[in-house]
Amino acid sequence: MLIRRETPADVDAIRSVTEAAFGPMYAPDPAPEPGLVDQLRADAGWLAQLSLVAEVDGEVVGHVVCTRGRVGDTPALGLGPLSVRPDHQRSGVGGALMHAVLGAADALGEPLVVLLGDPGYYGRFGFRQAEQFGVLAPEAEWGAHFQARPLTGHDPAVRGVFTYAEPFLRL
Repeated sequence: MLIRRETPADVDAIRSVTEAAFGPMYAPDPAPEPGLVDQLRADAGWLAQLSLVAEVDGEVVGHVVCTRGRVGDTPALGLGPLSVRPDHQRSGVGGALMHAVLGAADALGEPLVVLLGDPGYYGRFGFRQAEQFGVLAPEAEWGAHFQARPLTGHDPAVRGVFTYAEPFLRL
């Protein structure tokens, strides 16, 4: 498996992987995540160096992206979606993508990554309920599913409501 940055040639494969990963959750309706990734790519919050794919035998089988968000007025990252093709799930692809994107974000000096997801899964990557770090969810009902992971550049004095990149607000 190779984890690398997304290239323009990967756009269709990423859309396909994202649809395969999320489509069954919404069937018979279309999943919003493939369109979200396309909208994020066109947004000012897009950070090309934090859009990574997992490639196996020359095929894209997974994707993760972090985009610019804010805690109050302070820059931070929103992670998601994380997508793995169903035939490669539970084989380490998602974990490899998570470790790679968190390492890349830390190397870029980013202070904090937030996400909305399963605490049982994301806890293994150091994510904890965001409120523990003074970061509040845009929607209070997200509760324990709204999580944060401080990186090396994190300033614990930075507190407030997290705002995702604009395309997330349309979901």
